[in-house]
Amino acid sequence: MASAALLYTTSPLHFSLSSSTNHRKYKLHKHTRIRPTSFSSNSHLAVLHTSAPHHHTRGLDLNNKILSNCRLRKLTEAMEIITSSGFDTTSIGSDAYCSILQLCAETQSSDHGKKTHLIITSSGTEIDTLLGQKLVFMYVKCGDLIGARKVFDEIAYKANTVTWNLLLNEYVKRKCFNESLLLFKHMNSLGTKPNSITFTCILKCFATLLSAEEGVMVHGYVIKLGFGSQNAVGNALVLFYAKLRRIETAIKLFDEMPHKDVISWNTIISSCMSNGLPRKAIELFIDMLLGGVSIDLATFISVLPTCAELGHVSLGRAIHGYSIKSGFSLELPLCNSLIEMYSKCSNVDSSIQIFKTMKQRSVVSWTAMIMAYTRAEHYDQAIDLFLDMEEEGVKIDEFVITSVLHACACKGSSKDGQRIHEYVLRNGMISNTSVANALMDMYAKCGNMEEARSIFDSTLSKNIISWNTLIGGYSKNGFPNDALYLFGKIPQRIRPNAITMACLLPAVASLSCLERGREIHAYVIRAGYVRNHHVENALADMYVKCGALTLARVLFDRIYEKSLVTWTVMIAGYGMHGYGADAIALFKQMRRKGIKPDKVSFVAILYACSHSGLIHEGWYFFNMMRNEYQIEPNLEHYACMVDLLSRAGRLKKAYEFINSMPIEPDSTVWGALLCGCRVYRDVNLAEKVAEKIFKLEPDNTGYYVLLANIYTEAEKWEEVKRLRERIGSRRLKKNPGCSWIETRGKVQVFVSGDNSHPQKEEIKKFVEDVVKRMKEEEQYVPNARYALMINADDRVKEEALCGHSEKLAIAFGVLNSADGRPIHVTKNLRVCGDCHEFAKFVSKVTGREIVLRDSNRFHKFEEGRCSCRGYW
Repeated sequence: MASAALLYTTSPLHFSLSSSTNHRKYKLHKHTRIRPTSFSSNSHLAVLHTSAPHHHTRGLDLNNKILSNCRLRKLTEAMEIITSSGFDTTSIGSDAYCSILQLCAETQSSDHGKKTHLIITSSGTEIDTLLGQKLVFMYVKCGDLIGARKVFDEIAYKANTVTWNLLLNEYVKRKCFNESLLLFKHMNSLGTKPNSITFTCILKCFATLLSAEEGVMVHGYVIKLGFGSQNAVGNALVLFYAKLRRIETAIKLFDEMPHKDVISWNTIISSCMSNGLPRKAIELFIDMLLGGVSIDLATFISVLPTCAELGHVSLGRAIHGYSIKSGFSLELPLCNSLIEMYSKCSNVDSSIQIFKTMKQRSVVSWTAMIMAYTRAEHYDQAIDLFLDMEEEGVKIDEFVITSVLHACACKGSSKDGQRIHEYVLRNGMISNTSVANALMDMYAKCGNMEEARSIFDSTLSKNIISWNTLIGGYSKNGFPNDALYLFGKIPQRIRPNAITMACLLPAVASLSCLERGREIHAYVIRAGYVRNHHVENALADMYVKCGALTLARVLFDRIYEKSLVTWTVMIAGYGMHGYGADAIALFKQMRRKGIKPDKVSFVAILYACSHSGLIHEGWYFFNMMRNEYQIEPNLEHYACMVDLLSRAGRLKKAYEFINSMPIEPDSTVWGALLCGCRVYRDVNLAEKVAEKIFKLEPDNTGYYVLLANIYTEAEKWEEVKRLRERIGSRRLKKNPGCSWIETRGKVQVFVSGDNSHPQKEEIKKFVEDVVKRMKEEEQYVPNARYALMINADDRVKEEALCGHSEKLAIAFGVLNSADGRPIHVTKNLRVCGDCHEFAKFVSKVTGREIVLRDSNRFHKFEEGRCSCRGYW
C-alpha cells in the first residue's frame, strides 16, 4: 500500500530518503515543498534521517532547557535563553512561556515578567486561555493590578473562570469592592459560568458594602446553581449575613451546613462576637470541642475576645491552657490575643508576663502591650514602653503612635503628648490622617483646643473621624457653640455618621437646646442611626439635660439592649431633676437585671441621694460600693458624700469626714462643704474651708465669689471688700452670669442688667409687674443680699435684682411662647434665692411649667412649687 509524506521547512536542511531499490539525495531550500512520493507495496519505508530536522530539534531543546530551568527555579538562566541576541523566539512554545511566567509570579519578579510579556507579544505568539491566565497571574502576584487588568481586557472573551477569579479575588484583597462587582457583572454578560470561588469573592464584597438586596439575590443564584452546600460558599454566606447584623440568619445557615469545617466554626464564633453575642460564641466553641472538630490557631484567636467581652478571666485561662496543650502557645498571633484578653479582663500582670516571655515580638505585640497598660491606667508604663521601642529599633507604625497618644490623652498629659508629637514631625508621620486624628484627640482631652484646631486646619485629607474628633473636643471642653458651628461646616462629600451624632448631642445637651435636639433626633431617625447604642445613650442624655425627663424615660424604655451606660444616664437624670426615689428604684432594677454597677454608676446614685436629702440611702450605697463590689471610692464619690452631709446641715460631720479620707481631698470635695456653709450661713467654717481651696486652686474665681456671697448674706461688708481686692490683685475675672432660652429655633441670651434686647421694655415691665404682685399677694420682700452690692440702698439693690439674667429669660419666655407650653431656661451659674422665688411665683400666676437648669441641678416649677424641695 502506498504511503505519502508532506513536509514544510523553514530553513535549508539536508536529509536522506532511502528505499530498498534506490538511494537518492536531495537538497532542499527554505520554503521548498516536498512532493508526495509513492512507494510500492513491496518497498520498505525508510526512516527519515533528518537529524530531526535541525531547527525543530533546536526549538525542542530550548523549550526543554527553559522548562528544566524553571523546574529548578533558575529564572535568570531561563530568561537568558529567551533574551539572547539573534534568538528566534518563534521556536518557543506556549508551555515554556507559561513556566517562566509562573516562576516570575512565585518570585514576584516583575521586570522579568514584563520582559517575557513583551517577547510573547513581539513574537506573534497567540495568547491562548492558559497563557493569558498565566500573564494575569504574574501581574497580580507582582502587585501590578493595572497590568493584569490590561491583559485581561484583551482576553476576557476567551478567559476561563479561573482567570476571572484571579482578578476578582485581587480586587477584593485590595478592598476595591465596587470594581470587583463590576467585573462580576461583565463576567455574567459574557456568559462565563461562576464557581464557588467566584461567589465567595462576591459575597465578601456585598458583606463589606452592606449591600443587603444584591447579596440576597446572589444567595438565591448560589442555591439555583447548586453551590449552597459547598463550605467556602456557606462560610461566605454566614459572614455576609453577620455583617448585615442578621445574626439569626447567619446562625440558621451555619446550622444547616452539612459538612462544617474549622473555618465554618471560626466564622460563626467571630460573627457572634461581632454581633454582641459573646455567650453564644462561647456555647458554639464548647459545641465545637464536644463535636471533635480539630481546632486551629484562628479558633483560639476568634474565641479569646469573648472572654474579654464577658470579663471571664477564668475561662480565658482555661482556653489559654488548652492552647498550650494544642501546641499553639508560642504562636505570635495567639500571644498578642492573650495580651489583649488578659488586659481587658483587668489582669494586666498576666499580659506583662506573656509579653516578657515572648521569644519573638512583632509591632502588634508592642502595640497590644501599650494598650494593655493604658486600660489598666498605667499610663507612664505605656509611654515608657514606647520609648523602649525606640531604643530597640522596632519599626514604629501609625497604630503604635495612635495607641501611645491615647495613653497620653487618658493621662491628661499634654507634655508627654508633645514629645510624641515631636516624634511624629521628625519621622514625617503627620501627613497620616489617623495619626493627625490621634493628636487632635490627645490635645482635646488635655484641654488644648487651640492646638487641636491647628492640627485639624493643617490636615489635608480630613475624614469623618477628623470632624468627629474636633466636634467631640469642643463639646467636652465647654465650647458647644463651636461644636454646632463646626458640624454645619462638614462638606457634602463627607457623610456624618453615628459617632458624629454621639459627639454633637452633648453640645446640644450643654446648651439645653431642646428644639435643636429634636431636629438632630429626627436626622438620626432618617439616617438610620437610631439603633446605634452610643447614639441612643447620647439622645437620652440630651433629653435629660434639656429638661425633658419624660421624653428621656420614653426613649430609655424603648432601648432594646440597655448597657450600664444607658442605666447610668437615666439614674443620673433622675438625680439632676431631684427625683431621688425614682433614681434608687431604677438602680435596684438595674441590679436585678444582673448589670453590675461601676464607679460612674455609684457617682450617679450618690448624687441623686445628695440632691434629694436621702442621707441614709446615700450611706447605704456608699457602703455597698466598698463592701459588696470592692470599689474603692475616688474623689467624686467623696465629694458626693460631703455634699450629702452638707445639704442636710451636718457641716461638722462633713468636715470630720473630709479629714478622715484616705486620699487627699481636692477643691471639689472642699467646695461641696463650702456650698453647705453658704446654705446654713456658717461663716467661720466657710473661712477655714475657703483657705484650703485657695491653696489648691488660687485662680478659680468661682470659689472667691462663693465666699463673697457668704460674707454678703452675713452682711460682713468689710470682708467682702477685702475679698474683692484680693480678686483684683490676682487679676482674676468673675465669670459673668448669663441665662438663655430657645424659642422658635433661635437662642436668646441674657446677661444681668441686659439693656440690649429689642424687647427690653416689655421684659422690664413684666418683671416689675410680677414683683409688684409678689409683694401684694405673697408679702414678698426682695432679698437684697443677692444683689451683692456694697454701699447701695435697697432701691438700687432691688433694681439690680430685677435685672438678673434668669428673670429676664423667664419673662421673655412667657411673652414669646404659646400659652400652656413649658418654658426652658438655662443659667451658667447657680440660681440665686431671689430668682428662685420669682420663678415659683410666675409658675403659679401664669399656670406655666418652668424648667430652670443652673450649674448645679434642674428646678422644675409648677403651681408655685419647685422639684428641688429646698435642696439646691
